[in-house]
Amino acid sequence: MRTVYLIRHGHPDFPLNAHVCLGRTDTPLGPLGRMQACLLGEGLRDLGLTAVCASPLTRCRETAAPLGPEPILVDALAEQDMGPWDGLDFTEIRERWPDLYARRAGEPLLVPPGAETLEQVRRRVIPAVEECLQSSGGDIAIVAHASVIQALLAEVCGIPLEESRPLRPPYGSYAKLRCDGALYLDEQKLLPQLPLTPDLAEKLLQAADPGERVLAHSRAVTAEALRIAQALPMELDTKLLRSAALLHDTARREPEHARLGAAWLRELGYPEAADLIEQHHDFGGEELNEAAILYIADKCIREDRRVSLARRFAGSEERCKTPEAKAAHARRLAAAKRIQARINGLCGRQVIN
Repeated sequence: MRTVYLIRHGHPDFPLNAHVCLGRTDTPLGPLGRMQACLLGEGLRDLGLTAVCASPLTRCRETAAPLGPEPILVDALAEQDMGPWDGLDFTEIRERWPDLYARRAGEPLLVPPGAETLEQVRRRVIPAVEECLQSSGGDIAIVAHASVIQALLAEVCGIPLEESRPLRPPYGSYAKLRCDGALYLDEQKLLPQLPLTPDLAEKLLQAADPGERVLAHSRAVTAEALRIAQALPMELDTKLLRSAALLHDTARREPEHARLGAAWLRELGYPEAADLIEQHHDFGGEELNEAAILYIADKCIREDRRVSLARRFAGSEERCKTPEAKAAHARRLAAAKRIQARINGLCGRQVIN
C-alpha cells in the first residue's frame, strides 16, 4: 500500500489575517510560509518519498523544495482560476460585487463570470493525481492549493462539492491518503509536530530570511541570553530560551514585530517560545524568568555587539519623537534596570553593565 501526502502550500506573502481571493495570482511564500515549508521538509524528508509533484505556482514550488526529490511541476494542480476576483482582498470584492458576494452565503460554490468552477477543478485534478501515481512508485507528496485539495478530498470521501468546504486544509498542513488501487483518506489537516530544538530554531530563522543584520543580531542576543542564564543561580529552560532568542526578530521588518513574530510561532505550533518572543520588546512582568532574560539580553546587544544599558537606551532615545514614544522608551528602560538589578544582586557581581 502506498501513501500520498497531500500538502497545502505555506502562507503566501501577505499579512497574517488578510483575506485574499488568491487563485492563479503568482504570489511567493512570506516569512511564515517559508518557515512552514521548512517544518514540512524537516518532518517529511526522511519518509523515503520517491516523488514530489507540485503546482507550478511559486508558493507551491517553494513549499515543495525542502521535501527532498526535485519537484515535478504539474499544470493541472494549479489553483482555481478566480477570474476578475483573482488576487483581490475580499473587502474590495464585497464592495465591487455586493450582490454576487451576498449570494455566496447560500451558494458556497458561486464564482464570478469568467472564473473556474470547483467542478471544473475536480475534473482536471483527478486525472492529474492518477498520472502522478502511475508515473511513480512508492510514497509520494503532492503540493497544491486549497481548492485543489478540497476537490480531490471530496472525490476521495464521496462528499458533494457543495458540502466540501470543511475539507480545505490550513496553510502548511497535509492530509495523508492511502492508495490500494483506490485512494482512501487516512488522516486530515496534519501539521508537522517537531520539538523546537535550537537546531530547528536556527533552520527556521534562516528560512524566515530576515536579513543578514537581523541574523547576526539574533545570534548575538542568543549568546548573551545564554551567558546571563549560565551566571544565574536558578533553574531555567535554556533550550527554550535559546530557541526563542534565535527567533525573536523573525518579523523585524514588520510593524509591531514582537507581536507578529509571536503570532507566527503560534501558527507553527510553538506557544511557549511565542510567549517569550512577544515580550522581548516590551516586558511588563515582575518575575525573573526566561522572558525577562530574553528581554534584557536584547537590550544588551546593539546590532551584534554587547553594549551597556545606558549606551543602548541613549541610542534608541534619539529616535523617540512623540510623547507616546518617549513614554514607552522610559517604561522599557525602567524594566531593563529592574531586571539588571535583580540579576546582578542574585549573582553578587555585575553580570549586566
